Amino acid sequence: MKLALNDATTLENATLEQELDLCEENGYDFIEIRTMDKLPEYLQNHSLEDLNQYFKHHHLKPLALNALVYFNNRSETGHAEIIKEFNHMMDISDAIHCPYVVAVPLVTQEKFFTKDIKESCVSVLRELSDIAAPHNVKIPVEFLGHPQATVNRFEQAYDIIQTVNRDNIGLTLDSFHFHGMGSSLAALAKADGEKIFLYHINDTDDIPIGFLRDEDRLWPGDGCIDLEGILKTLKRIGYKGAATLELFRPEYYKLPAEEVVKNGKEKTLKVVSQYFN
Repeated sequence: MKLALNDATTLENATLEQELDLCEENGYDFIEIRTMDKLPEYLQNHSLEDLNQYFKHHHLKPLALNALVYFNNRSETGHAEIIKEFNHMMDISDAIHCPYVVAVPLVTQEKFFTKDIKESCVSVLRELSDIAAPHNVKIPVEFLGHPQATVNRFEQAYDIIQTVNRDNIGLTLDSFHFHGMGSSLAALAKADGEKIFLYHINDTDDIPIGFLRDEDRLWPGDGCIDLEGILKTLKRIGYKGAATLELFRPEYYKLPAEEVVKNGKEKTLKVVSQYFN
């Protein structure tokens, strides 16, 4: 299994330019790039061609743009904005040869019926699938383990992508989100491993289901998530993608970025290497 860094892990203590070099120096294979802050900051003084040339001449490669946020159950205006943003992401993907664009479901206090959430997700994802196909880009939907997320459990997300039934639509499985609303290992065990495009690895403090938030994430192996169960199951169903370290821990943002990237690799490999080469 190859190793990636989601640059949220050093959101407050490194720029994208610094992260590229840190990932390269520490032997990461891939990086997931935040398009809402890290990439625009980078582009203030660089171009997409600069970024492409970096990847061309280094071992490190782009894995995903993260993310198309709140894609479902939007107003007509909101939907138009989503499509416009996604088309821009296709231009970025083309420029740097990035194979995935993560799509994140709506988080809201407004209540929607489950059937309406599914109907909206399926419709929008099929539209995004059509847009992405000529660019050879795949879309991993990342369900969020929070009560206010419209898609917040693996079972719900997998049902949606099965209904979409497109080769370029799959899932991002994040350990924190899988744990956060009590997703089922039994359901994961029945899934097609090829429909899980990305795996985000992390751990969390032992806080009751429904109360966890991103700042509660920990280094892999330092918390209460059943990483053994998740990794064993991913292995069994044939997952062949990378493991991406993604953390939002405020304490880690206070550390030197060099320490976070190095320690993150060591912690991740210690856990993952028990189940994957």
